[in-house]
Amino acid sequence: MNIEEFREYCLSLGEVEEKLPFAKMPGGDSVLVFYVSGHTFCYCDLNDLRVVVKCQPERIPELLDTAEGVTPPDSHFSIKYWIGIDLQTISEKLLKELVAGSFEMVKGKYEKKRVKSQR
Repeated sequence: MNIEEFREYCLSLGEVEEKLPFAKMPGGDSVLVFYVSGHTFCYCDLNDLRVVVKCQPERIPELLDTAEGVTPPDSHFSIKYWIGIDLQTISEKLLKELVAGSFEMVKGKYEKKRVKSQR
């Protein structure tokens, strides 16, 4: 999957915002971040074929050991909750599963908080 197809897939999940929040930082003008409920579920560098997504902590060790294209995240992300993905080597099916899982995890967490605060 190329970066444009990846972007289109993320946007197709619904209720997704995309921003370039680091544009004023050196090298940050190419970091595209995808949000749901105002929180990051995925980001990518438009100059690279690597993305980072949130993941269920219990799945990460197995994915790192067995899934081609899954790597530790960038150093500023916790390996407990995030994984890196190489778009050139991961299967499209697994990529979509992991991105959709990240979207649902973040959306679910913050929708629950929003509902509690409205009570």
